[in-house]
Amino acid sequence: MCGRFTLTVNQDELSEHFGCPIIVPDYRPRYNVAPSQVMPVLVGNHGEKHIEMMKWGLVPYWAKDGKIGNKLFNARMETVAEKPTFRDSLGRRRCIVPADGYYEWMKEGKSKQPLRIVLENGGLFGFAGLWDSWINEEGKTLLTFSILTTAPVESISYIHNRMPFILRRKDEEYWLRENRKMTVPEAAEFLSRLKPEESLRAYPVSGLVNSPAHESPELIEQSL
Repeated sequence: MCGRFTLTVNQDELSEHFGCPIIVPDYRPRYNVAPSQVMPVLVGNHGEKHIEMMKWGLVPYWAKDGKIGNKLFNARMETVAEKPTFRDSLGRRRCIVPADGYYEWMKEGKSKQPLRIVLENGGLFGFAGLWDSWINEEGKTLLTFSILTTAPVESISYIHNRMPFILRRKDEEYWLRENRKMTVPEAAEFLSRLKPEESLRAYPVSGLVNSPAHESPELIEQSL
């Protein structure tokens, strides 16, 4: 699963990597992003890419209660094409969630050690995501997203039995390219062409990351 991630780069780095202008007035580096928080998300529209600010936890357009998003911050890659909650978004509303690391907790005896998982080269990347637009009772539009998860790649398989689906750089355009309603077989074929990024490494970090209330650069420093 993916329940916490980081995005510590500046807007210029974000813009250069994803090839689109980034205009987020209150943008700041984030060291401990948790579900229900609002983050920049990359979407495509007729070949053009742009950033939208979205809340983490997908609320389907047909939902009666926005609280459903509290449970839908992840979507399993293996079943996403079949789930009514995600199926329409998979065909029409895919997105990329910018990040430069995520946290996972590994059991060590009776305790759990938090680890930060990053690319081998420490660079920026994108999670495969889905988004939706929901209108609440007051008529306000809420944009939300979910991060896809998959089986872990070999380099980090000792940590947990799931990982967020980190797109390979060469697959980012493919992930955003097609926006149409898909049958289940078409969606399965589309997904079968994707493989997650394999060049990952993990390092231990402070237990301060356990609480979303903590948000500072020291969270991403390697602990002893």
